[in-house]
Amino acid sequence: MKGEIVFEVAFRELIKMEGGYVNHPADPGGETNYGISKRSYPNEDIKNLTIERAKEIYRRDFWRAARLDEVDNARIAIEIFDTAVNMGVAAAVRIAQEALNLMGEALAVDGVMGPMTLAALNKWGRKDPEALFRLLNGLQFVRYLEIVRTRPSSAVFLRGWVKRVQDYQMEGV
Repeated sequence: MKGEIVFEVAFRELIKMEGGYVNHPADPGGETNYGISKRSYPNEDIKNLTIERAKEIYRRDFWRAARLDEVDNARIAIEIFDTAVNMGVAAAVRIAQEALNLMGEALAVDGVMGPMTLAALNKWGRKDPEALFRLLNGLQFVRYLEIVRTRPSSAVFLRGWVKRVQDYQMEGV
């Protein structure tokens, strides 16, 4: 599976988790629709955001920004995409770099999806994709705990975040 097909699968799975319009008082992102927040996109009409517009934003600002078309293993690319959407591209790449370092690489944990990170992702995506996937999820979970520890008002979201790590399925991958 390559490029646009993998993005379509990733987007379909993402929307199942992100849902539609919400404006939760404890969410620092504020008004949100399809996971697109007013804080991150102040010029978007969040309440009336279409799913097509959300898809354009996700493709441009998350999938392409993280260079996920260059990740050979679809499951790994989709997992990094999900983390990027929920935590930001740089945070998702840092988690990937940390996971790869735990697997024996020696990457700078700088949040930049450069050629060395891509090469390591593709290497481990072939060599031991299950271990890489589990490390990505484990480090994502740890980051959620750090968020709650530093911003206790976010504890209201922890159950949903844990479910996100636990239940993320990629049909067709």
